[in-house]
Amino acid sequence: MRKAKPKKRVVLPDPVFNDKKVSKFVNHLMFDGKKNASYEIFYAALETVKAKMANEEKSALDIWKQALDNITPQVEVKSRRIGGATFQVPMEIRADRKESISMKNMIIFARKRGGKGMADKLAAEIMDAFNNQGGAFKRKEDMHRMAEANRAFAHFRF
Repeated sequence: MRKAKPKKRVVLPDPVFNDKKVSKFVNHLMFDGKKNASYEIFYAALETVKAKMANEEKSALDIWKQALDNITPQVEVKSRRIGGATFQVPMEIRADRKESISMKNMIIFARKRGGKGMADKLAAEIMDAFNNQGGAFKRKEDMHRMAEANRAFAHFRF
């Protein structure tokens, strides 16, 4: 390779929970560099989750982490061109990419939801993901189904 690998940036933990995962999520949620607004949306969403799921013994942060785990895909398909034909080859996903995909999917499907504010939409998506339903969970299931259907091409992995 001609160039060196770019260095991984250090993500600082968030101010309330002191958790790097929260900071990464807020960075994905952010528009136009408005990180404060993103933090407010995220914390408001967790407050809503805590209020609506009071019967759960877990904290709102634990519910959010469990929701992320529920929508994290294990395999994906990548297009690979072999001899003029393009095959959808199932591949395992790296750990950092898994985390990023699950966060992005949660945010994308929260934005698509109907509702008043982004905090309410995000709270609804978190609760759905925690209960193994909703758009982000369906996306994960579709990715797994696609990989299973194309398992015959797994020997084309690179």
